[in-house]
Amino acid sequence: MLTAISYKSKQFLPTLIKLGLVVAAFYVIHSKLFQNSDLHFNELLKNVMDFSSISANTLLILILLSIFNWVFEILKWKQLVSSVSIISFNAAKEQSLGALTASLLTPNRIGDYGAKALYYHPELRKKIIFLNFIGNSIQMGVTTLVGSIGLTYFTLLYQPKLNGIGILSGIVVIGILFLIWTMNANWLQKQKQPLYKHLAFIKCISKQTLSKIILFSLIRYLIFSFQFYYLLIVFGVELNYLEAMAAISSMYLLSSIIPSIFIFDVVIKGGVAVYLFGLMGISEAIVLSIVTLMWILNFVLPSFIGSYHVLQFKLPKTEA
Repeated sequence: MLTAISYKSKQFLPTLIKLGLVVAAFYVIHSKLFQNSDLHFNELLKNVMDFSSISANTLLILILLSIFNWVFEILKWKQLVSSVSIISFNAAKEQSLGALTASLLTPNRIGDYGAKALYYHPELRKKIIFLNFIGNSIQMGVTTLVGSIGLTYFTLLYQPKLNGIGILSGIVVIGILFLIWTMNANWLQKQKQPLYKHLAFIKCISKQTLSKIILFSLIRYLIFSFQFYYLLIVFGVELNYLEAMAAISSMYLLSSIIPSIFIFDVVIKGGVAVYLFGLMGISEAIVLSIVTLMWILNFVLPSFIGSYHVLQFKLPKTEA
């Protein structure tokens, strides 16, 4: 009798955990949309009605851009994983969107690493985590490179008004110096052997694969930055394309270097965006509305699909 109860408990526990993750994800989304002191959902709808020219066609374009954004993220993951395991596009979609949902409450979406690793056998999980790190690092590299160019151009355009940017730039410099110091710290010296193993593993990844990852990361960046620009147009903001992209790339650079729990990610981007676009004379209501819509289009909607994959998740069968 006790054995039967124990067996049923073990069968029920994974389902309970998966349901808990989905409920938590929905709670995070609900809190951000309906309990947000910066921009309540009703205010967002009012701003969309008052300031924007969103139609069925513009909404279709925005959704298509979000789909393409995630298609290239999924292709990137599929290509990365091919170094250790060949998977289908559907499997890559399940892992990418399921991990997105599972990582909603973790700082800087760090839970994405563990969630994706769970789809693989234990002996592959360290490699999967490291592959995920490589993919995220390349995406961050694209954000940093393009953002640095954009921030330089933006600084030249708005130099008299940029006391705050000077402070943020100083923080970036200090962060880089801290990173250099960390790389020389004693504790890292003890990790030389694992580090060399990781470097050896990177060398096993073909140049063709790395080239594709860089290309997919760049395409993703161009898609979601253009989506932000397109929303500016929809909200009737008249900006030179280069000026707009300089502000957008600066926003993504500055917001990406600030550690955050995912639930506050949109708040941080909103604060940085309000400051940068405020220098260009764009109202806070419009900027916050655009940032929130970007969050809904690229994270909330995909997380609903990811919730289905979380509920369908099963640990890989171990070989007897």
